[in-house]
Amino acid sequence: MTFNDRSTPLTLLATRRSAKARDLIPPAPDAGELARILEIAARTPDHGKLAPWRFVVVPAEARDALAAGIIDAYRAEKPGAGRLEIEAMDQFARQAPALVVVLASPKVESHIPLWEQELSAGAVTMNLLHAVHASGYAGCWLTGWAAYSDRVRDLFGAASERIVGFVFIGTAGKLLEERPRPDMAKVVSTWGGTATDGI
Repeated sequence: MTFNDRSTPLTLLATRRSAKARDLIPPAPDAGELARILEIAARTPDHGKLAPWRFVVVPAEARDALAAGIIDAYRAEKPGAGRLEIEAMDQFARQAPALVVVLASPKVESHIPLWEQELSAGAVTMNLLHAVHASGYAGCWLTGWAAYSDRVRDLFGAASERIVGFVFIGTAGKLLEERPRPDMAKVVSTWGGTATDGI
C-alpha cells in the first residue's frame, strides 16, 4: 500500500496522516476544490445545529499581511524578541500554498453546553483534514503561540472566539512517514458495570 492509496473509505481513514507544514508544496486545492472541501468538513457532529465554528481562508495574496499581523502581535507580547523568533513567526505565516484558519465560534446564548460546542469545533477541523486527504492533498493542523494569542485571534474574529488551529494545505513534498500510534491495549477497555472498570 502506498501513502497515496485512497481506494476504499477505510483505507482512506487508515492512511491519513499529517504532513509537516513546511514540506507542503504546490499544487493546492483551487477555489472550487477548497469550497467543496469546506462543505464536506462542515458535515460534522453539531448538537443543536449551531455551527459553533467558522473557516477563514487566507489566500496567497494575504500572506504578507498575515505575517505582519503575527509579527506585530508577537512583538507586542514579547518586546524583547530576537531576530530568530521574528523570523520564525514570519515563516509560520508563509508555510504551504493554502491556509484555512478554523475558529471556535460558540453560541453562548444557546442551551447547548459550551464543551459540546468546542468538541464540534475540534471535530470540524478533523473533518477538514480528512476532506483534504480524500481530495488528494495533504494537510497539517498547527496551533503554537499564534493560536493562543488574543492579538492574532483579533485578526480573524471576535473576543468570544478562539483559534482552533491553522490548517496548512498542499501537496506532500516528501513521503509521509507513519508516526507511532497508541497501544490499543492501553486506550481501549470494556466496562463491566463497576466504577473502576475501564481504568
